[in-house]
Amino acid sequence: MQLTGWYADVSKTSPHLRDEGQLFPLSRSFSELEIQARWFAGEFGTEFVSTTGERIKLLQLGVWNREAGPDFAEAAISINGGEALKGSVELDPEARDWERHGHSINPDYEGVVLHVFWRRSPQEFFTRTAGNRCVPQVLLDIDAHEAPPTQPLAKPGRCSQLLQRLSESQAAQILEAASRFRMNKKAARLARLVEIHGADEALYQALAVTLGYKANQLPFALLAQRLPLAFLHKNRQEIEALLFGIAGFIDSTDLSLFDFETRSYLRSLWEHWWPRRIELQRIALGKADWRFNGLRPANDPHRRVAALVEMVKHWGQIRVLARSCEVSAIRKFFAGLGKTRAFPSRPSSAKSRQSGETHPECTEFWRFHYSFRSVRTEKSLALVGESRVNDMLANVFVPYAIFSDPTLWNSYKQLPSILSNRRAETAAIRLFGRACPFPNLLKKIVFQQGLLQIYEDFCRYDCSDCQRCPFPEQCSRLPYFGE
Repeated sequence: MQLTGWYADVSKTSPHLRDEGQLFPLSRSFSELEIQARWFAGEFGTEFVSTTGERIKLLQLGVWNREAGPDFAEAAISINGGEALKGSVELDPEARDWERHGHSINPDYEGVVLHVFWRRSPQEFFTRTAGNRCVPQVLLDIDAHEAPPTQPLAKPGRCSQLLQRLSESQAAQILEAASRFRMNKKAARLARLVEIHGADEALYQALAVTLGYKANQLPFALLAQRLPLAFLHKNRQEIEALLFGIAGFIDSTDLSLFDFETRSYLRSLWEHWWPRRIELQRIALGKADWRFNGLRPANDPHRRVAALVEMVKHWGQIRVLARSCEVSAIRKFFAGLGKTRAFPSRPSSAKSRQSGETHPECTEFWRFHYSFRSVRTEKSLALVGESRVNDMLANVFVPYAIFSDPTLWNSYKQLPSILSNRRAETAAIRLFGRACPFPNLLKKIVFQQGLLQIYEDFCRYDCSDCQRCPFPEQCSRLPYFGE
């Protein structure tokens, strides 16, 4: 049986939300976390009446978002019996919290289809997105029943009862088939990019996107497109200033707000960016294009751009690594990135030489800073951590090389996952239940990628809360269940 082909066939077969009741007096104050837990547990039901009298039916609860953004993603509702609307649900104590928390101007909340709150306000407040779209509101009827303080990321899907009957090796085969399918899609996408832009530019753009993690993939893609690799190599002494300048991170802010080391470094960047500013300002990104909130310090966009600077400077080595795709060599390269200089130091400006002031190089400054705003750390920092290297292997290096060397799949299968992937954990609960019988599967990248592919092909596009999802029936046709 060709599982990859089976999965490809299965995947091909493969919109907004809640109600108002009479508000009972509360015997005590409820925290947002507790209300979210009770909502996720289904305590408030699935049918509601909005504040404007619309009948809201919750078709799909969605996924509890534990990061920045709306509280519940990938939910689905129906308004007055209409078609399913997919989107996010936001829960706030009061309707006015939508404005107070800045959701009305935050593009991350543009996809919210239902705003739920549980306290009446003296005044009426409307929920509108940054695009001026009106979002239905629901005032919850909360009783005083206790609820568990925490809930799992998702609830098990219909397929979980079936898939729990598999052995670990059988489950691994299904996930590997999905992972191969995912890898083939990535490889095909990179091949198209190579055909359009050439091998080096395609690799450069793809690696830049991985530096964006989840929150900043688009601005990194734009940065790499607007500053092609060939252009940067023609301007080698200005690579650093050009990338930070086009990213929108160099401005005329009062430098006295920073400590001496940061002030000196920013002044150095500014002196090299200033002569090119008028010429290139029209293609520069704005600070609003980047997300800074809700990120771990190591994922700060300033630091990620610094990593891209060093990658461009060491591009000859990256090109060789991409062709061989030797995992140990790639890990070793990124472990040392930012600790050695690839090009000669920039010449100091006349003003700097006269004042006797020296500027720290990129390789020095970013070894001890998370961002321009952070204080100097005591310990040296890696510019690109192991989890990002894993992401580059899974999304760029292996797909880039696997067409010419299919045996790379065997090496890829051995790669461990450095960090837990929240989306993969959610998919594991949907497919295998809350007590996943195969915990070891989450410890390998190949199986995480398979879980993600199945989740994206089926769970994310299902608006029926599993009832009409074709995946369980497709799985039941596998030979495993006919034995």
